[in-house]
Amino acid sequence: MFNKIFKLIIAGLIIAFAGYQFYEGEIGNGIFLILLSLIFIFLYFRNEMILLAFLRMRKQDMIGTQKWLNRISNPEKALTTKQQGYYNYLHGIIFSQTNLTQAEKYFKKALKLGLTMDYDVAMAKLSLAGIAMQKRRKREATMLLQEAKKLDKNKMLTEQIKMMQQQMKKI
Repeated sequence: MFNKIFKLIIAGLIIAFAGYQFYEGEIGNGIFLILLSLIFIFLYFRNEMILLAFLRMRKQDMIGTQKWLNRISNPEKALTTKQQGYYNYLHGIIFSQTNLTQAEKYFKKALKLGLTMDYDVAMAKLSLAGIAMQKRRKREATMLLQEAKKLDKNKMLTEQIKMMQQQMKKI
């Protein structure tokens, strides 16, 4: 919604006004304004459109996810590097349903830009392994599966990894 620099400027102005409120003796107003500025600082690190796209993704609404992602104009300027990674990660998930070549491009770009959570990196590598397996690149798929297995510390993807390994034996 707002440019990332604009968010920091708004937060800075609110904090400055909070300081003025503290100086005037209005402690409650100052505390409230500090808490209000934290919202803008949070939204600097977590883009609101990507958060809303993740909410649509949780409901399995790919069309709604795509609509929220399309509202981000010029993601290179509007998003931080990690946010760009998640932007591409979500696009990769959306295109993995229809266009594997496009999905592979988005997942690779997301991994290059970086994802915060190990689970997300593991999921991206698992998806890339599935794409590589469908394109008959067994060596690459095996390598990506091993990397995904290492990153899956909470064992949330073990079923999918085992299933993928069983399919690899058939190739």
